[in-house]
Amino acid sequence: MQSMPFSKSLVQQPFGFAGDPFGPVDVGRTRRFCFGISLSLIIINLAAIVERADENLLPSVYKEVSEAFNIGPSDLGYLMFMRNFFRGLASPMAGILVLTYDRPTVLAMGTLCWALSTGVMGGSRYFGQVAFWQAVNGFGLAIVIPSLQSFIADSYSDNVRGTGFGLLNLVGKVGGIGGGAVATVMAGHEFWGVPGWRFAFVIISALSCIIGILVFMFVVDPRRCFIFMYFRNELLDRGRDSGSVWVESWTAMKGVMKVKTFQIIVLQGLVGSLPWTAMVFFTMWFGLIGFDHQKVAILFSLFGAGCSFGSLFGGIVADRMSQIYPHSGRIICAQFSAFMGIPYTWFLLRVIPPTLDSYHTYAITLLLMGLTISWNGTACNAPMFAEVVPTKHRTMIYAFDRALEGSFSSFAAPIVGILAENVYGYDPKSVHPSTGSAREALALSKALFSMMGIPFGMCCLFYSPLYWVFKHDRDTVRMATQKDEEMI
Repeated sequence: MQSMPFSKSLVQQPFGFAGDPFGPVDVGRTRRFCFGISLSLIIINLAAIVERADENLLPSVYKEVSEAFNIGPSDLGYLMFMRNFFRGLASPMAGILVLTYDRPTVLAMGTLCWALSTGVMGGSRYFGQVAFWQAVNGFGLAIVIPSLQSFIADSYSDNVRGTGFGLLNLVGKVGGIGGGAVATVMAGHEFWGVPGWRFAFVIISALSCIIGILVFMFVVDPRRCFIFMYFRNELLDRGRDSGSVWVESWTAMKGVMKVKTFQIIVLQGLVGSLPWTAMVFFTMWFGLIGFDHQKVAILFSLFGAGCSFGSLFGGIVADRMSQIYPHSGRIICAQFSAFMGIPYTWFLLRVIPPTLDSYHTYAITLLLMGLTISWNGTACNAPMFAEVVPTKHRTMIYAFDRALEGSFSSFAAPIVGILAENVYGYDPKSVHPSTGSAREALALSKALFSMMGIPFGMCCLFYSPLYWVFKHDRDTVRMATQKDEEMI
């Protein structure tokens, strides 16, 4: 097919053009419905809700899974390793797929993939089956998460992008809280003879399928504008004979990897993601202290609520700071948030007495901790990524960030389990099903502190080089974009 000539008259049209092989854009799907939010953004945020619910599902029922398969923290950590490692390994696929397909199609594919794996995990009878489907689940999440992030990046301008990512995280956390809390409560019951934790997997799987269908049918890619579609059509036309899609993908990968801002943010993310991966043991830890399912669900929900509003607040504060200090405002916010992880981790895991009487202290600490340590992604990482690469490579940069950080952080969960069992003396056989074990709770808290305190400090330190390189990388992209627009 001969490529279509590009003209300014086409740019001035509101949606779609005649030569678009993906069809014209349905204006109704992009119309603003409430508070200036389009139908596409509403469905995308619903996808974020079920994505977070799916992520938090397994950690919320660790205790029940441990009893069902007779495994300890190291094996539970191995399950998280399987999902996170394969999610990191497969993340670059998202960047390649969006060069060929609209992002709603890619999102739907990933959503249905994780939905299938979640449902099958709920019916698995052997530990090996759970591990395999965890890997498949990671593949689905690998496709979805970078596409979601680049979708949001293209939907908001530079000066409010932090708020946009904050809103995405807020609604996503709602799903994480809901999925985790509901699964924790359901885990203590049976439904028609089916253990509650298995039933929770089936429910999340069904919801994910519904959302995947809605994404495919109703979401419009905000990047279906004329500049991007022109370049992609040119690429696809050449690719029919020469495989230029893969050449362009490789070029984009090399270009992203050379951006110094990307290198630094990934470096801090390699260590900064370790504490968050280790936190999957929080639910199990509170169960070992002796809290029942309802109280554990409330504690989990409070921490999730703190992270939800903290990510939004951090994004808003960073947007304001970036207007006052364009070259350093976001970096300051990120360093503050990373640093606050150190005292809160120490107080939570080493100072508060691990007894049932400390319930309210745990609740307040988790809420405040979530409000202050959750800024980095929305305040700095995601908005800055969008400013240091061309628009067409945004999915690729988010994909590579997930690939590198996800693969490295996947080791955190099994390391926590190994430390707890082999260094601090955790014994799975000593855990009482209803009252837990104070000795094992202490061992797990020591292992968690080892994987949280030091990484938070290193993360704060590794942000520092951005003060010197971010301005140069951003200005370089702005100049290149300006030249491309002048050529059209």
